[in-house]
Amino acid sequence: MRPRRVSRTMHRPIYGLEEAEQTEHDRIARGVVLAALAVHRAVGPGLLESVYQTCLAHKLRSEGFTVDREVAIPLEFEGVRLDLAVRADLVVNGIVIVELKSVDSIVGVHRAQLMTQLRLSGRRLGLLINFNEELLRNGIERFAM
Repeated sequence: MRPRRVSRTMHRPIYGLEEAEQTEHDRIARGVVLAALAVHRAVGPGLLESVYQTCLAHKLRSEGFTVDREVAIPLEFEGVRLDLAVRADLVVNGIVIVELKSVDSIVGVHRAQLMTQLRLSGRRLGLLINFNEELLRNGIERFAM
């Protein structure tokens, strides 16, 4: 199944999910966006990605979410399993992948990176967040598979 980019929209359906699962995905995505806005408001743009990752993970945990950082996503190639081939910056509640950037602008390779993470992990929802924006809402994109 090909991922669909649903940029800056928080309530588009993820095909194939039951209503309760959809609601849970939306609740987590909303929590991530609100936490990212709080982090951006507090520290602003221009820092390293690792700083935003640490701050966002802390904020999400303080809000009651489970957060795993630098999650390895295995890749199988010609029968060989490569455990460290791909890493997701954050995985929230084991469901939503959050890929963080601190770059001048999001380009196609950044989107492809998140879509690959979704495909390889079997997860259905991902958020791409670029903290190097004056207004963070301009740096948030949502991807659904």
